Parts: sequence; structure tokens; C-alpha cells
Amino acid sequence: MDSVDRLLASARAAPYGHLLPATDDMFRSVALEVEAHMSNYDASHDFHHILRVLALSLRILESEYESTIDKDRFNPTVVILSALLHDVNDKKYLPPAVDGHQTSKVTLVLEQAGASRTLVASVEEVVNHVSYSTEIKDPSKVQGVLQIHPELAVVQDADRIDAIGAIGIGRTFTFTGAKLQGASMQNSREHIDEKLERLEGMMKTNTGKKMARERTERLTVFKKWWDEETMLVAV
Repeated sequence: MDSVDRLLASARAAPYGHLLPATDDMFRSVALEVEAHMSNYDASHDFHHILRVLALSLRILESEYESTIDKDRFNPTVVILSALLHDVNDKKYLPPAVDGHQTSKVTLVLEQAGASRTLVASVEEVVNHVSYSTEIKDPSKVQGVLQIHPELAVVQDADRIDAIGAIGIGRTFTFTGAKLQGASMQNSREHIDEKLERLEGMMKTNTGKKMARERTERLTVFKKWWDEETMLVAV
């Protein structure tokens, strides 16, 4: 049983498992397409990141499901598919658009997997509003999407939790080395102040807030160690 199968088995065993489709063929089809698509991404945004975000989404979904009165608030299918697809349209990795037009990979993959038009539209809307830059640019629009698609809160929190803590630090240094030519390790250290420590305050679910608190504390400890060690050169 591979990583995707294990995670889907976990989803079926969760309290909301009865809400999932009877077959996993669609999920597996999407996962395989995403894995192939992201094989060209660097390690900061590879398929392992996708699997972590999926696992975190399932953990948040289960916790939120158990603690809420409204058991139908989240659609598990939308959460799982959005977690799998949340980075396939990432502008940092896409080739230049042809004639200013870029067909959404999310739609292509979902249609190929046999998803309904309604499901495709829901997942597209969630995926298109997960990113930090999208929310910073237009916070009110993201809040509006959350009212219609609460699944965004789960996937967005999961994605941001994977950006902080020990994994987040590793991903930051990896991305800097892979994509920012001429950047130094200190640029990665500064990224913690500029973005990563802000993510805790942007969490949407109660579960996400608790998890982000613990991981943000790890950032604080790392910063202290880093600054102490780099001071040896500054003296």
C-alpha cells in the first residue's frame, strides 16, 4: 500500500468516512497525475509536500468534524481533491502562458478523473484562493470564498502549517537555493520574519491555530540559534 492509499484508507476510517464516494478511483487518478506533474518541481514543492498537506488536511478535517455541531459543514471530497491539487497551478513553476492564456491544470486533471462540473468548480475555487499572496492581495475576497467553500479553511491551514516548523525551515532554504539565484542563507533566515511567523495569525480553523502555535515556537527557537551562531562573524 503506497502513501496515497494509506491516507485514503485513513480518510475512510475517519468519522466522516461515510461521506466519501464509494470508489477511490477518482482520488487515485488525481494523485497519480499530480505526482507526475510535480516531478519537475524542486523539493520545497514536490509530491512529498502534497502528501503532507493531504495528511494535515485529513487531521484538521477529523478534528473539526468531531468538535462541531454542523457535521455537514465540510465536503471531504472537496478537501481531499483540493489538497492534492493545490499547487499544480503554482505560478512559480508554470511555463509562460501562450497568447496570455493558461488552461487550468486543476480542471484538466479533474475532468480526466471523471469529476462532475460542480465538483470541478468547487475545487477550482478552493485551489485558486489557498496561497498567501492571494490573501494578502485581497483578504476580503478570500473571506467571501470561505463563506461559500469552508473547505478552503482546512486546505489553506494545512498548506501553511507545512510552511512553518522544522519542515517549513527546510523548505525555505531549499526553495531559496533552487529558485533565487544569488541569494544567501541569510535571505532564508529573513524570510522567517517576513512571512513565516505571520502565518499563525492567518489560520482559519481552531485545529490549525493550535498546530500553528507549536510550529511557530520552533521557528522562534531556530531563529535564536541562527542569530547566536551568525553573531560570531559579526563581532
